[in-house]
Amino acid sequence: MQRRTIAALASWAEMRAAFRWSIPERFNIAHGCCDSWAEAEPDRTAIIDLSAGRRVWTYGDLKDASDRLAGVLARGGVRAGDRVAILLPQCAEVMVAHFAAMKLGAVSLPLFTLFGPEALDYRLRDSGARAVVGDGAGLARIAGLDLPDMAMRLDVETWDLSGPPAPAVETRAEDPGMMIYTSGTTGTPKGVLHAHRFLFGHLPCVETALEGFPVVGDVAWTPADWAWIGGLMDLAMPSLWFGVPLVAKRFGKFDAAEAWDLMAREGVSAAFLPPTALKLMRQTAAPDGLRLRAVLSGGEALGPDLLDWGRRTLGVSINEIYGQTECNLVLAACSGTQDVRPGTLGRAVPGVEVAVQNADGGDVAPGETGEICTRGSPATFLRYWNKPDQTAAKWRGGWLRTGDLGRVEADGVITYVSRDDDVINSAGYRIGPTEIETCLMGHPGVTMCAVVGLPDPVRGEAVTAFVVGTASEAELIQWVRDRLSPHMAPRAVRFVDALPMTATGKIQRRDLRG
Repeated sequence: MQRRTIAALASWAEMRAAFRWSIPERFNIAHGCCDSWAEAEPDRTAIIDLSAGRRVWTYGDLKDASDRLAGVLARGGVRAGDRVAILLPQCAEVMVAHFAAMKLGAVSLPLFTLFGPEALDYRLRDSGARAVVGDGAGLARIAGLDLPDMAMRLDVETWDLSGPPAPAVETRAEDPGMMIYTSGTTGTPKGVLHAHRFLFGHLPCVETALEGFPVVGDVAWTPADWAWIGGLMDLAMPSLWFGVPLVAKRFGKFDAAEAWDLMAREGVSAAFLPPTALKLMRQTAAPDGLRLRAVLSGGEALGPDLLDWGRRTLGVSINEIYGQTECNLVLAACSGTQDVRPGTLGRAVPGVEVAVQNADGGDVAPGETGEICTRGSPATFLRYWNKPDQTAAKWRGGWLRTGDLGRVEADGVITYVSRDDDVINSAGYRIGPTEIETCLMGHPGVTMCAVVGLPDPVRGEAVTAFVVGTASEAELIQWVRDRLSPHMAPRAVRFVDALPMTATGKIQRRDLRG
């Protein structure tokens, strides 16, 4: 099986000119990232699981466990097309659950363990999830929820995988394989449905941004949650595809010293480190003995100082990437193969077209601002779950509209300007204000509210709530933490007499941002 999409690194222009997509008609991510390796090299290391002690999972282990879990799910009534939710922190069982669902032709649905009952209730109900795989803590959060479509709740701490396995079904590359919810930037969160082919769409960017990934001896790790498309598809799943040992460990609260220790101890050579992690790691001395050779980062701009720190202190270039849940990894700024300009998003990755367009769908002139649009990537989503109108609105003339504003130079380098929506980029998370506002409005002491992101030196942006009401700041922060997630809870609450409104009664968040 040919795994690389780029034979060898060359200049960016040469790689783009030579690139051709080669996607088989029949493909299943579980076979590509698990079973094919288990058949060829069953004892090859797949995952080094540090979530509880240290356990090395081989590809043979992954295949056996996912085959048997597929049998459990099938006997519980899960069929092709059903959604299987995964509510787990970073651990090998996350991949076991993904692969088990996919082997049945079902759709895996990763969910953040930080989500509270309200956030989980919405996603599980909207998706009509048939089963959920979680641990005791995660399942406790949904214990009181009325989920009429849910037939199975499997606890990885007590599950019994001794029963017979289920045979894997054959799927097309175009068949649905995974669904990931957006952050809900312009309304309620949307389920983004992806085909199995979307794995291929991530590979050119990963190969180039990680400087020729994989290199013999590579070990990969990211502190990012595997329920986020960044943690899952920018590193974790591609590592398994390429046969690179993947370290599984996410800290309850990120600790830079512990992260450095992990990387030195496990010999991590390739990493996806979100901007917030990098900013915190810069404040702690890196240990001797690091094997780090390549780092990619995305979620917000890093700035020249952080990039320079990477070169001086770590001896590596931190390569920035850009994408979104609907179409990930379409731009990259890779110092090894481009003339990188700090502060830019770089150029379109091989195999993908990116344009900056005006409101009519025409290309803007160099130096002018327009909407970043893309086409041609297999990482492009199939549709929003049960939202045909919003799916249609995402497209214009064959181009996918990102909703982000950018500026393109004559040589194709694109600079991010601002958002065309109200998404908050905080600590690597893309957080939508609507869900938080809805939660706050459920508090009896809130009359009106609006949520925006305000500049923060560590997080990029801090979730900030403007509230008309009588509740206290601490009370409202805890209210959101308990019902949605700690990472969605406001860092600050500002009480005002009134919110700025348009003539049609819409809140002007731009005025609140200043």
